[in-house]
Order: sequence, then C-alpha cells, then structure tokens
Amino acid sequence: MTDTTARVGYAAMLERFPPAEVVDLAVEAEAAGFDGVMADDHFQPWTPRQGQAGFVWNVMTAMAERTSGSVGVGATCPSFRWHPAVVAQAAATLESMYPGRHWLGIGSGEAISEHVVGGYWPEAPQRIARMFEAIEIIQKLFTGRDVRHDGRFFTLERTRLWTRPEAPPAVYVATSGPVTARRAGAMCDGIITVATSPEKVASLFGKFDEGARSVGKDPASMAKILQVHLSWAPDADEAAAQAVREWPNGAMRFSKADIRSPHDIDQMARLVRPEDFDGQLLISADPDEHRRDIQSYLDVGATHVYLHNVGADQKGWIKVFGREVLPRLTP
Repeated sequence: MTDTTARVGYAAMLERFPPAEVVDLAVEAEAAGFDGVMADDHFQPWTPRQGQAGFVWNVMTAMAERTSGSVGVGATCPSFRWHPAVVAQAAATLESMYPGRHWLGIGSGEAISEHVVGGYWPEAPQRIARMFEAIEIIQKLFTGRDVRHDGRFFTLERTRLWTRPEAPPAVYVATSGPVTARRAGAMCDGIITVATSPEKVASLFGKFDEGARSVGKDPASMAKILQVHLSWAPDADEAAAQAVREWPNGAMRFSKADIRSPHDIDQMARLVRPEDFDGQLLISADPDEHRRDIQSYLDVGATHVYLHNVGADQKGWIKVFGREVLPRLTP
C-alpha cells in the first residue's frame, strides 16, 4: 500500500518558548496531525525579544516521552561548546531510550551560540572542516568499537560508547552550501536545509545526490529534510507585523554565522520591513497559499518538512494547519 500522506512535522523553537511550553506544543502538534518534531541547539536566542534558549537534549527527551513520532536535533554543532564524543553519547542515549525515533542533525555552528565558551572563532572553511572531522568521530563511536582519534582539530583517548542503541541514529548535515551538500551525501545519511526557493532547494538536493552516488549510495533512500519558516495569522496585517516583531532575523539576507550577540541582531532588526521577507518567508493569512508553498518543496524532493510559524499563537496555528493544510499535502 502506498503512503499518500506527506511527512510534515513541527519545528519547535527553543529560542522562542519556555521548555515546558514547547513540549506541550509538540504534543498539540502531534494530535493535530504533524509528523515528528525537530529543534535546534541554541545557547542564545536570535533577538532579546525571543527570550529563550532551553537545553535541547533535555527538551528532546521530554518531547519523546510525551509523543510517539520522530525527534530530531536539527542541528547541533559538535565543534566548539561540545566535543563530538559528548554529542555522540547524547544522541546514542536518546536513541537507546526511544528506539527508531531519534535522528541527529549536525551543523558547522554560529557564533551567537558557540562563541560563548571563548576562543578563536574561525572562518567558514575551517568550521566546515571541523564539522566533518567531528562527524567522523561520532560515526566511529556509533559502531560500538573502541575509538582513538588524533586529528587536526580533535583528540579522543581510546574509549567507546557504553550505552548504545541497537541501531545508531541517522546523521544528517545541516547546510545551504553546494560543496558541503555533496560531501554530506557521500559521508552521511541525509541533509537538512532551510527553505529559500524550490529552485535553490532542488539544486542543493542535486549536489547531495551527486555525493551519495559517488560512493555507491542510492539518494532516493536518503533523507532530505527542509525547515520552512512562515508567517500565518487570521489577519493579513497581523501576519506581516508578527514576522517583523517575532522573527526579524528571517529577513536578513546575509550570513549570521559570525554575529555574537542577540543585541547586535536587535539593532539590525530595526531596519526590517515586511517586504524584506519576500523570497525568504511567506507572509499570508490564506492557509491555501501556505499549502501551495509547502507542496512546492515536497515536489522537488523534500522527504520531510518541518514548519515554524513565527506567530506567538502556536496553538491556533497548529489547529488551522492541522485541519486545512496538512491533509491536502501529498508526498
């Protein structure tokens, strides 16, 4: 029997809602028909107004306990605040507690969360090199064998993961760069990226597929995860206003990887206007317009889409999309 239901999950924004509240929202989302939940690893929010930064591993565990779908950390950076061995231990523990439900998203990091431990903040090429070396360590530890590593960036004394699931969690790379996407296809189980346009996403997926095929893997069997930020409210003016108020970072058309403080982004946010979101994030009070936008990404190969509505009324949005949008999407 063919599955005719699109896989559309809930993006839990730990930088915007207190931990207990965001767990409740994940439960509400599952009840409304959302398939799985993902959350990013933040030490700081993007702006002071967002106001939160719960510890992702604690929150993921609580979500897994109260829901039945997949729970993905989508992404953490195993390079600055965390040694890759610690990330491997956290992911293996979560998967051993909730078998078959956890996937691990890994990124190269952003200064706003990673620089808090001090030290030199490198340029992007070095951050990406660190990320792939970290993935190598994590994947070796997931085998259950003793591992020793003495690399360019990391050292690991001979050890193993003592608590380990029957099968390791899938490892996905979060990126918007074609070179990194191709390398992720060769080295990992899937890719995570943020919606920009269907054409750009399709091109990135193509590079990922190239990398997978280069090592004999079938890209059709691999995960292509998309995070879609959107602004829906019952009123069009409020949909525009809440995007500027709650998620101004979504309108900034430059890399934010080197910005260190939410207060710096807050200063830049004063220049953001609703029109700045064009091509970055759909603002609309029409659920069907959002449905068409989400469907366009499923049509170019996204295997799982996670939605984040920038409005404060998450429960109202979850109910409307669960009723009017999700049932009308096709894989």
